[in-house]
Amino acid sequence: MNARRKPAHDTPLPAGGLQAAGRQRPSERRSRRIRPLAGGPVWLFDLDNTLHHATHAIFPAINRAMTQYLVDALQIEHARADHLRKHYTHRYGAVLIGLARHHPIDLTDFLQAVHTFADLPAMVRAERGLARLVAGLPGRKIVLTNAPETYARDVLRELRIERLFERVIAIEQMRDRRGWRAKPDAAMLRRALRDARARLSDAILVEDTRGHLKRYKRLGIGTVWITGHLPGHLPRHGRPHYIDRRIGSLKSLRLGSRSGRQKCSRLTRKIRQ
Repeated sequence: MNARRKPAHDTPLPAGGLQAAGRQRPSERRSRRIRPLAGGPVWLFDLDNTLHHATHAIFPAINRAMTQYLVDALQIEHARADHLRKHYTHRYGAVLIGLARHHPIDLTDFLQAVHTFADLPAMVRAERGLARLVAGLPGRKIVLTNAPETYARDVLRELRIERLFERVIAIEQMRDRRGWRAKPDAAMLRRALRDARARLSDAILVEDTRGHLKRYKRLGIGTVWITGHLPGHLPRHGRPHYIDRRIGSLKSLRLGSRSGRQKCSRLTRKIRQ
């Protein structure tokens, strides 16, 4: 006579059997979700032409390197390569996204090649007192850049402000299982803020590219357009409707004066309305 086999489980099943054991109450599912951190504003800082003056030397070098890379990789004329670089930047927010969609190029090699400099310290320029300005802002600070992470961190170290940011979201971190993403992709920003445990309603993007600000304003975040490092001449006043504040310098966000505290308070209060 064969011995009767014992059940595989030692603990009793709840009423309803296996199906009931696999079900969770809605309250239990909600409790397991990662909730946003409560608190003040979450500052999202662009890097180039926001935290430093990239137009001075770095952008010209990157543009030349990108154009030459396209000439060599795609075997096209210089004028055509320059056109593609500008077109992909305008259409997709980053040249890399255009290359990913239209050309069989090693994108990791592309990023490294066009962001390598012989003397980066000599090329970096920024506002005086930058560290004090950033440190004086209330709330959390995150860098959100379409540049590669190694370059972004190298620049932040040169500026001596890397420690002021809780994380750097570079273009490698924007990538998902469907492929490369970059600003101003909406799904990317939602995911990035979710991973950072930050709410859209608390986020303030400080950025020099108006197209990115326009797209993200639709998500309900605060928008600050910084113009001081942009090439060419802009009207001294006025801002599009999707810009909450226009500033020429990060000094305009500082809290060291009563007017500065009032302006920052108005901005964060406006975002929460």
